Amino acid sequence: MEKIDISFVIPVKDEEGTLRELYKGIVENTSPLNLSFEIIFIDDGSSDNSYKILKELHEEDKRVKLIRFRRNFGKASALSSGFQKAKGEIIITMDADLQDDPREIPRFIEKIREGYDLVSGWKKERKDPITKTLPSKIFNKLASLFTGVNIHDFNCGYKAYKREVIENLEIYGELYRYIPALAHSKGFRITEIPVIHHERRYGKSKYGWERIIKGFLDLITVIFLTRFSKRPMHFFGGTRILFFSLGVIINLYLVTYKFLTGALIGTRPLLTLGVLLMIVGVQFLSIGLIGEMLSHLIHGRKREYLILEEVGFE
Repeated sequence: MEKIDISFVIPVKDEEGTLRELYKGIVENTSPLNLSFEIIFIDDGSSDNSYKILKELHEEDKRVKLIRFRRNFGKASALSSGFQKAKGEIIITMDADLQDDPREIPRFIEKIREGYDLVSGWKKERKDPITKTLPSKIFNKLASLFTGVNIHDFNCGYKAYKREVIENLEIYGELYRYIPALAHSKGFRITEIPVIHHERRYGKSKYGWERIIKGFLDLITVIFLTRFSKRPMHFFGGTRILFFSLGVIINLYLVTYKFLTGALIGTRPLLTLGVLLMIVGVQFLSIGLIGEMLSHLIHGRKREYLILEEVGFE
């Protein structure tokens, strides 16, 4: 197998205006390092001329390799397919919209050579509207607090990995945002570097407010998977005890009240609440989290995308 030092894995969705400039920037900033490299573009269901341009780039430079999905399957699927095909000892991911600056590539490589397993970019001076930056800051604070990973920017797609990291990660759904947390839970060394962030010059953002909602829901998933997936009863037990205990306390209060006063309690809403809390404590949370475990086991190993064409792979 051909030895390759660096693999670039880049999801693409309707970015026809940026691709040639992005390719040029990668080549200009990687070639002086005297390292072999490949650039893997994943066309995630583009409806513009993105794939045509990528095909032309491949014809001009065989280091450019392409994966084309039949439709839009999402960034996690695009990254997973690129990771499976990447041959490099170091894998660098970046967005295709030119907001990530290729001039940062040598800095990522330098940090990997210092011994880190994953280097995450930090868009310290982010060139996005406040409708994106403010929710992102709140989200990142919460993610850092609950996962224990001390980085500022979980959402930044500009990252560098040692091969060992991607070989030991299972990414599905929207969990690509939490790659640092998932890698940290497996004992890999994580660091962060500030990176230049440019304003979007072409096209429009593919993400809306629904991304924030999904992000918070996935944060709950990551907390569970990284802390309790191998000892789920530690989570089930504590949560169940909380709800069940509240229900027991309410019902004991009502029973005591009945014996002391002789009052009827069968029609009191508080009784219904007490019973409901006990039922929820025993069943509801356990069923939901067991379902989350099953989802992790099934979807983490199941390929959820269909490839229309692959170009440049042996």
